[in-house]
Amino acid sequence: RWPAVRFEIRNTAVQGPTAVPQILEAIAALDANPEVDVIVLARGGGSVEDLLPFSDETLCRAIVSATTPIVSAIGHEPDNPISDYVADLRAATPTDAAKRIVPDAAAETALLQELRSRANAALRGWVDREARALTQLRSRPVLADPLRLLDQRHDEVERLRAGAQRAVDHLLSGESTTTRHLREKLSAVGPAATLARGYAVVQRVNGKDREVVRAIEDSPPGTQLRIRVADGAISAAALGAQSLAPRPTRKDS
Repeated sequence: RWPAVRFEIRNTAVQGPTAVPQILEAIAALDANPEVDVIVLARGGGSVEDLLPFSDETLCRAIVSATTPIVSAIGHEPDNPISDYVADLRAATPTDAAKRIVPDAAAETALLQELRSRANAALRGWVDREARALTQLRSRPVLADPLRLLDQRHDEVERLRAGAQRAVDHLLSGESTTTRHLREKLSAVGPAATLARGYAVVQRVNGKDREVVRAIEDSPPGTQLRIRVADGAISAAALGAQSLAPRPTRKDS
């Protein structure tokens, strides 16, 4: 079953008054050996009286106290000795005990092949699942075309920029029209337009001060005057004044 197994046989009495002491000595020696993995207590059947040593209390306590696993392989089916109940494992016969404790090389090889096949199938299944997961991830838009979202945002920014430019141009055009209208109104009512129509502004010069002449009393003879016309100013001196008030008419008597 397993060519590499190593075993040792300890021959002892298996019935009679010397059986228990010899079995106890053999169990103690094997239990103390660290290279021993398991102990098989075996006998090839017999009558009830012949099997009495395997029901001895001292032997049963030694079996329980042993640190090495013990297999009870007393080949007697109708009547089981007490050692069968206190041992770590009960085998029907010594041959059954050998089958239980020694693995079958062919069966182990077949098990290894099965486990290897299952491991390979599990690994291939895991690789296939991961490959499908990667394929799904790569097929998503964000990975399939990473610049697509940037292009969409770029187009949106351009639309917003164009809309903002149109709004600013419209606002500037409206404000420019308003400013032009105000300038035209200011020009129409301002002094420059009045001067352009032939009027003049007369100012009395007193040192650095200048006062607008509003009546003939403001410019007695000799007063220095500054006359502003459409294209410049003229300096003059007042020689006299003439009132523009209407003269009274004399009625005929």
